Amino acid sequence: MVMFKVSRVTTSPIDGQKPGTSGLRKKVKVFKQQNYLHNFVQSSFNALSPERIRGMTLVVSGDGRYFSKDAIQIIIKMAAANGVRCVWVGQNGMLSTPAVSAVIRERVGKDGKKASGAFILTASHNPGGPNEDFGIKYNMENGGPAPEAITDKIYENTKSIKEYIIADLPDVDISAIGITNFTGSEGQFDVEVFDSASDYVKLMKSVFDFPSIQKLLSSPKFSFCYDALHGVGGAYAKSIFVEELGAKESSLLNCVPKEDFGGGHPDPNLTYAKELVARMGLGKSDAKDEPPEFGAASDGDADRNMILGKRFFVTPSDSVAIIAANAVEAIPYFSSGLKGVASWSMPTSAALDVVAKHLNLKFFEVPTGWKFFGNLMDAGLCSICGEESFGTGSDHIREKDGIWAVLAWLSILAYKNKENLGGEKLVTVEEIVRKHWATYGRHYYTRYDYENVDAGAAKELMAYLVKLQSSLTEVNKFIQIFLLEIWHPPSCRRIIKGIRSDVSNVAKADEFEYKDPVDSSISKHQGIRYMFEDGSRLVFRLSGTGSEGATIRVYIEQYEKDSSKTGRDSQEALAPLVEVALKLSKMQEFSGRSAPTVIT
Repeated sequence: MVMFKVSRVTTSPIDGQKPGTSGLRKKVKVFKQQNYLHNFVQSSFNALSPERIRGMTLVVSGDGRYFSKDAIQIIIKMAAANGVRCVWVGQNGMLSTPAVSAVIRERVGKDGKKASGAFILTASHNPGGPNEDFGIKYNMENGGPAPEAITDKIYENTKSIKEYIIADLPDVDISAIGITNFTGSEGQFDVEVFDSASDYVKLMKSVFDFPSIQKLLSSPKFSFCYDALHGVGGAYAKSIFVEELGAKESSLLNCVPKEDFGGGHPDPNLTYAKELVARMGLGKSDAKDEPPEFGAASDGDADRNMILGKRFFVTPSDSVAIIAANAVEAIPYFSSGLKGVASWSMPTSAALDVVAKHLNLKFFEVPTGWKFFGNLMDAGLCSICGEESFGTGSDHIREKDGIWAVLAWLSILAYKNKENLGGEKLVTVEEIVRKHWATYGRHYYTRYDYENVDAGAAKELMAYLVKLQSSLTEVNKFIQIFLLEIWHPPSCRRIIKGIRSDVSNVAKADEFEYKDPVDSSISKHQGIRYMFEDGSRLVFRLSGTGSEGATIRVYIEQYEKDSSKTGRDSQEALAPLVEVALKLSKMQEFSGRSAPTVIT
C-alpha cells in the first residue's frame, strides 16, 4: 500500500472564479494557469464543513472533454489531503452529469456507504479541445448542484485563499476498473474506478417500461436515430438503445465520446446538431433517404436533449409539457400520479403552466439553473420539470437528464401505439404535438442567442431595459387591481406602437426575483420581463453558461388558444414580437450584432 504525505502550498487569489448557473467555466488555457484549478478546488473544500469532508466518499468524473484526465488526478490528490476517505471515478473519467447524480443517490460502495458529493468536470454544451472550454462544478449529497449559499462561499473563498493542500500520490490508472489503496497520516484513502454505465442503466430500467419500448423499436414501421454529438451520452447509448432496447447500431450517430467532440459544438439544437437535423428532413436541402420517425440528441455531458419527429421540431417547452401531460399513463415511475407539481424555469414558455392548471396541479416558476428545482424535489413538491434551454428531467435524480427525456418520449410513443403496432400507420411525434396543441393551446416560442458579446455592452443593454421599466412602475399605481394591473404608460405605448401596429400594449414589466418556498432564500436579477396584454412575453437575460464574454438571450412567446390558428410556422407567427424585442432593446446598437448567433 502506497504511503503519501500532505503538503501545504502557498497561493494567492485569482480573479474571476465566480461560478455561473452551473459551475465555473473558462477556456482550457485559463484552467491550465498555475494554481487556477487548485485554488477553486480548495475553495470548494473550504466551503464545506470539515465534518462533511472527513471520511466522505466523493465522485470525480465528467464528460471526458480535453483536460479532464489531468484535472481528475489533481482533484484526487487534493481530496486525499483534505481528508476524503474514498474517491469514485467513472471508467476513463467519464460519467454524464445525470449519471453522477444517479451514482450519488443510488450507488453503494463496498464499505456500505454512499457518496455525499461530487466534482463534475464539464462545460456542458460548450465546445471542447485545447483552445476551447473546460468547467467544474460541485454537487451535493442529494445529487444536485450546490445551492447559491455554497457557491457564494466558494467564490468568497477564491478571493482570500492563501494556500491549498495536496498529497504526493502517484497518478491513478483510471482506465481500468478496480480499487487502488493508499494510506496517509489519518488513515486509508481509496480510489475506486467503476463502470460508467451500469448504475445509470439500472435506474432507467426502474423508471421506464423497457419491454414496451422494445416492442416499439422492433416494429418495422418505426425508425429511430440518436445523436450524442460525440459527448459522453455515447457511453450510454449502446448499452441502453442497442443492448437493452434492441435498436440497430446504425441508429446511433456520433456516439464515440471525444475530447474535442469531433471538432463540433455539442449543443443539441437546430444549428449545431446538423447531421441529425439533416437526417430528420429538417435541413436546408432535402434528405437523401426517408427520415426516421423519431430523432433525438444530447449535449456534451448528456443532460440536455433535443426531440425531433420526421420533418418536425419539438420545442423544449412543448416537450416537457407533453411529457407531463402523458407521464401517468405512459411511464411506470409516475403511475401512482404526479406529486401535484409541474415546475418550469422563468424564461421557459408557459406550456407546462397550462398543463398543470388543466390537471389541477400546483406549479412553480423558478430562475434558470437546475439547483432551484432540487429544493422542490427534495421537499416532495415537484415531479417533472424543465427549461427552455433543452433541459428536461424529473425527481428520479437532481439534474436534468437528456437520455431520460429521450426514453420518456419513446415511452409516450410506445403507449400511443400499443394497440397499433400491427396497423397500417403509427401515431407520429407530430400528431402527438398537434393533438396537445388542440387540447391545451399552443405557445409559439423562440429564443435568440447573441454569444460572446462584450460583457460591458451586455450589461449596458440590460440596464437600459431596466430603466425602461421605471415608467411602467410609475404608472402602475394608477391602474385598478381588478383590471389585472394593466399598465398604459404613454412612453411605452409609443415605443411599441411605433414598431408594429399589430402588437398589443405592454401590460406589466419587472426584473424576476425568486423566493424559494422551501428555504426562503431569495435570488435576484434573474431576467427582465415584458408582459403584454394578450399574454405574450419578452424576456431578456444574460446567460451564466459561457466561458468568455457574455451571452444575451432573448425569449419571445405568444399564446394561441384557437385550435384553428395553432398550425402556423413559429417564426412567422412571432415575427412582430421579434421585431419589437430587437428594436425595444436596441439590440444591434448595444451588441454590435445584426443577427443572433443561434435561433431556436
